Amino acid sequence: MPPPENACASGDTTMNIRHACFVSFAACITVASAWTGSFGAAAQVSAAGVDFQRDVRPILADKCFQCHGPDESSRQAGLRLDIRDSAFEERPRGAAIVPSDVDASLLYQRIAHSDERRRMPPRAADKALSEEEIDVLRRWIVEGASWEQHWAFESIERPVPPVVGQEAWVRNPVDRFVLARLEAEGLSPTPEADRATLARRVALDLTGLPPDPGA
Repeated sequence: MPPPENACASGDTTMNIRHACFVSFAACITVASAWTGSFGAAAQVSAAGVDFQRDVRPILADKCFQCHGPDESSRQAGLRLDIRDSAFEERPRGAAIVPSDVDASLLYQRIAHSDERRRMPPRAADKALSEEEIDVLRRWIVEGASWEQHWAFESIERPVPPVVGQEAWVRNPVDRFVLARLEAEGLSPTPEADRATLARRVALDLTGLPPDPGA
């Protein structure tokens, strides 16, 4: 016997309500996650100060490099914001970035301009900066606009091996760094392993199996 029509309608209504509740819940979770993420990022910047590589460069890359980046064919006004020398260069109207002086920094003047026609990025680029991003750039300039190179572009410097207490244990400069950390933690190096133990370690590392006793 087929179910009454009102029973079917009731079942459909229940399913619709559940679906609506699920969609609403998912939307709330998404909004809450986005808000929490933004708050967490802002709190991180606030607590640690503005870091160029972590906080500033991603904003410039996303919002400014399209017209002021490495692509010469799309570059506007001959200004590059991906290179420090260009960003800090004094131009006829002033420098894009003047350390510690937001009022003299043309970059900040344009991104925070009240006139939408003069504000950067232009509306047509669809790259408007959020209030949080503008504040990050403002704070960065106020803090001196430190422009650190990515570690991959830094010249290699040979570190000075630390002074350690157990000089007899040291056989090479690397040992000094290992021993210095052990001593800092109040630990001592373990005795040197015998040849059988070393052979077992090698076999386990290379084959995943203990060595053959008959070998």
